[in-house]
Amino acid sequence: MKRRTLLLIAAAIACVIASTPAVEAADSPAEIPLVIEKNRFEPTVIKVKAGAAFVLVITNKDKTPEEFDMQQPRIEKVIPAGKTVRLKMPALKSGSYDFVGEYHSETAKARIVAE
Repeated sequence: MKRRTLLLIAAAIACVIASTPAVEAADSPAEIPLVIEKNRFEPTVIKVKAGAAFVLVITNKDKTPEEFDMQQPRIEKVIPAGKTVRLKMPALKSGSYDFVGEYHSETAKARIVAE
């Protein structure tokens, strides 16, 4: 009887341990790719879920740095030439949020739409 109880407890613990990574993955913020190339952002419109934090994975394919610049919420981050930066973004209320590449603001323009 004791052996059966120990086996049931061990099986229950194994099930909990096996399911833990899946729970953590479900809670991880969404990762959204953003590319800087030829002094432009691609895509130019990024759709996200309102009220949910996310991560912008920004890859700068240009030979010069660019600064991600968003007015609301206030976020500034230099993305070095040829590098990829993970930028943790806060949960946004429903709406549209414009951002630019400060060093090339005439061409590097894009928007995040929270729905």
